[in-house]
Parts: sequence; structure tokens; C-alpha cells
Amino acid sequence: MSKTVILFGELMIRLNTEGFSRFVQADRFNIYYTGAEANAGAALAGWGYEARLVSRVPTHDLGQACVNYMRRYGLDTRFVQRAGEKLGILYVENGASQRQSKVIYDRGGSAFATFSDEALDWNDVFRGARWLHFSGTAPALAPRLVPVLKRACAAAKSNGVTIGCDLNFRRKLWSQEEAGRVMTELMEFIDVLICNEEDAGMVFGIKARGDSVTSGHLDRDGYGDVARQLQERFGLSHVAITLRESLSATMNNWSALLYTKTECVFGKKYAIHIVDRVGGGDSFAAGLIYGLCEGWDTARVVDFAVAASCLKHTIPGDFNLVTLDEVKTLMAGDGSGRIQR
Repeated sequence: MSKTVILFGELMIRLNTEGFSRFVQADRFNIYYTGAEANAGAALAGWGYEARLVSRVPTHDLGQACVNYMRRYGLDTRFVQRAGEKLGILYVENGASQRQSKVIYDRGGSAFATFSDEALDWNDVFRGARWLHFSGTAPALAPRLVPVLKRACAAAKSNGVTIGCDLNFRRKLWSQEEAGRVMTELMEFIDVLICNEEDAGMVFGIKARGDSVTSGHLDRDGYGDVARQLQERFGLSHVAITLRESLSATMNNWSALLYTKTECVFGKKYAIHIVDRVGGGDSFAAGLIYGLCEGWDTARVVDFAVAASCLKHTIPGDFNLVTLDEVKTLMAGDGSGRIQR
């Protein structure tokens, strides 16, 4: 069984205020390197999979530092192109209690926005691969990336590769109308769709009945119906929806559902005291990919993905640096956080 996953998307630098400082207070930033797809890949690499990045970074030292960071966590960078002058920037201010976290993007004109597949052999990229993963932030960055993604997906299909997509709608990158049009075009290629409690409504106009994401309570049955509608509209094999009940910036309830053509299964709900929520959805995607590639039953897949992403919320930075044993311990019911000696 192949354990190779291809990850297509932007690589970035994340600049985070220290602790819970506000942007207007900051006189220094912590540095991480990131990217929605790379975040998922880092978790998979840590669990023994080959995670192959397809991206573009600048030729200067920051581009090299980004590549070095990816390699440090086991990501394969052979298909990371070198061109352009700008590495996309993600500024993050961590919220606390009732104060929301803030994100500021500086991604316009980044190296990845100029990505070209003219000299790229997609069959070489997908040789021996099992899965292609991308998110909605990739086509959101530049219209020229849409045909690139279509060619990548077509090549993946011809090579028997499963295609998964995280909708990952970001209103700061594109409008709901543009996202709906482009993502609908791409859905013909998708096997497994991942979204959060808001994405389906924002992008496809499919909303859970009578729900409010700011109320701290989500209607499970309503989201099961959202998943059903997505599956029927696009002919998907699986639909996964993460369910975040935001009690405050620091305290969230976290769960998810996984919908197939025959069943809808909800994962265990965890009450999380958040250290860093950025990358939580990407870590869920990694857990989902891992479980499905391992051939697990639906309940085990969603429980693993929820537990893995629950633990990510306790780690600074975007990468989910937890082991398989740590995830399985939480799945088995040990969420005590007791010290291991």
C-alpha cells in the first residue's frame, strides 16, 4: 500500500506576537514557516508517510530557510520550485478569553502566486502516490493557479490517486461568489471534501438549519444534513465537517463528523484549552487522510482525526508535532494530561 501524499499549496512565513500580546504592543515576533497543505504534510510525515510538497518559494535566503524548516520535519521538497522575490506572510495575534485572535495576510504577489507547471511532469509528481491534498487557499491566491490545479487533478485521476480538498474559505483572499464559482469547477475531481461549520454555507450556500457559529452550540443533525447535500450534489465518497463550538478564544469544544454514502458518524467531543488554534483544521485533514489510507472503518477514522487535531491546539505554531501513540492514548480515553516519566 502506498503511503505517499502529494500536497499542493503555498509555503509562507508566520510572524506571531509573543504570548498574548497585541499587534500594537509587539516589538518582536516568533517565526514559524507554514502553509495549509504543508501543515497537514508535517503531521503525516511524523506518522511515517512520505509527504511530497509541490510549491514555489523565492530564491533568496528566506526561501531557503522555509525549505530547511520543511525538511526539518520530514517533508519532501524535491518539487518545490525556486523563483520570485516574495514569501507570503501570515501575521498572527493570539486571542484570549473573549478577545478574538487576529490574522493579517501579506500574500499578494508571492512566489507561489506565480507557480508554473510548464516544465513540471505531473506523472513524475504522482508516481507511486496515494493521495493529492490541496485547500481552497491555493486557487484563491491567483486566477492563473486554477488551470494549474485542474491539470494537477486530471493527472492525479489518470494515475489512480485519490483527491482530497479542504474548502478552507478565507474571505480576506477572495469573495464568496468567486470561491463558489471556482470551487464548483474543481469539485468534479474531488473524492473527499473537508470543511468547517461555516465553509459549505459561505462557498456553496448549503447551511445548517437554525445554527449560529457564534452561539457556542452547533446542531449536529443540521450538519449531517449539510454533509448529505454536499455528497449528493458533487458525488463525493466522503464528506468531513469539523465542528468548533467557540465558547471563547481560549476555550472551544471540538468535534467532527464523517459522512459516507452509507453512514454519518460523529467523533468524540473534546473541551480544549487552546494554546494555538491555527493549523487545527489542517491537522484534522492529516488525521483523516491517514485513517482513510490505512483502511480503517468510519468511526475509527473520524475519532483519530478529531483526537489528533485536538492535540494540535496545545502546540505553538502550525505543525501538529504529536506521535501516533499520543493520539491513540487520547482516543482510548486518557485525556488527563498527566506527566509521562
